[in-house]
Amino acid sequence: MLVFLDPRFDDGRIADASQPQLMATDQGATRGDGVFESMLSVGGTPRKLDAHLRRLQGSATALELLIPGEDAWRRAIATAVGEYRSQHPAGTPDEDEVVVKLICTRGAEGGAAPTCWVQASPVPASSRRQREAGIDVILLDRGYDSEVGERAPWLLLGAKTLSYAVNMAALRYAHHQGADDVIFTSSDGRVLEGPTSTVLLAHLETLDDGAGGTRTVRRLITPQLDSGILPGTSQGALFTAAKAAGWELGYGPLEPQDLFDADAVWLISSIRLLAPVNHIDGKEIGTPALRKQLTDELSELFATIE
Repeated sequence: MLVFLDPRFDDGRIADASQPQLMATDQGATRGDGVFESMLSVGGTPRKLDAHLRRLQGSATALELLIPGEDAWRRAIATAVGEYRSQHPAGTPDEDEVVVKLICTRGAEGGAAPTCWVQASPVPASSRRQREAGIDVILLDRGYDSEVGERAPWLLLGAKTLSYAVNMAALRYAHHQGADDVIFTSSDGRVLEGPTSTVLLAHLETLDDGAGGTRTVRRLITPQLDSGILPGTSQGALFTAAKAAGWELGYGPLEPQDLFDADAVWLISSIRLLAPVNHIDGKEIGTPALRKQLTDELSELFATIE
């Protein structure tokens, strides 16, 4: 389902997804010059909508791209999700998940206005499978040091742009190596992010409670945001829920050995949600029982996020 943000239509203009809709000279197609967001709608309600709209605006600002305001996006999203659900009624709660993408390009070359639309589509079967079965990943050098984002802002490392050719190439390389996904590292040895996800790791520590017994401390850690990575909306929301549930939180810096020493590692994103990492470069992370236990605990917290 496609809904274009068109000033002539208050709630967006519904378009036929089976027909051509984009100009061949659109700079999103010719140069990857644009921004996007992906989110999950559950039961007709987009999750973390405010956070995604803020990040979309932040990415657009980094590209000096003027995009429609939040109200226009909200109305178009409601139209797209409503139309999709009316055409694809859900038989089970799991089937009532919809992938919602917000896309905005700089528009056709020589034009004055951006091209913006909302796309509603089903959740890929691979995303559901990886939530449940977990993934094997490999570490790949991104080729930049961890300070390049501040030194060279024109690289747009903290923006979610349409220029995803490198990310997709990394995933193809991983698949050729028999892995499912990638965790990027910097040239100075820092853990960064996945091509389409944020890295999380957990440690469980048993401490003396001071009264002759013990207590278990749960600690959730993610890489530092100032290392040139995209701020994760899912990571941010989960950290808020985890803190309220008594977890301790940490923000890097992380090195590859920290991943191997963790009790559990996940790649987290808005569509796939929490994907537990079974192996990194062929080495098992934690144990199957502990990975499942911690994944179940965090998944329950994640389910409370709106």
